[in-house]
Amino acid sequence: MAIEFLDPTHENVFGKFTRAPRLDTLEGAIIAIISNGKKGTIPFFDAYEHVMRKTYRVAEVVRVTKSNISTPVDTKLLGDAERWNVLIAGVGD
Repeated sequence: MAIEFLDPTHENVFGKFTRAPRLDTLEGAIIAIISNGKKGTIPFFDAYEHVMRKTYRVAEVVRVTKSNISTPVDTKLLGDAERWNVLIAGVGD
């Protein structure tokens, strides 16, 4: 019996992009977190936000939760993205 390997990636719906330049510091930065919405993300991102605020003195942490765990984030949720300095995509179980 042969083993079939499946590609779990979503089809490419976005064109080419250029990465933003690396930040020199996180102090005063706005960090966005995109969560897959699973229950385990809440306490993890609570702790992550605490560390970012206390240790790195970020100005703001924005949380965005996807409506569907298995698909890319809905572009409507990214409407405020131009003001974000950092984006973290996270999963949890």
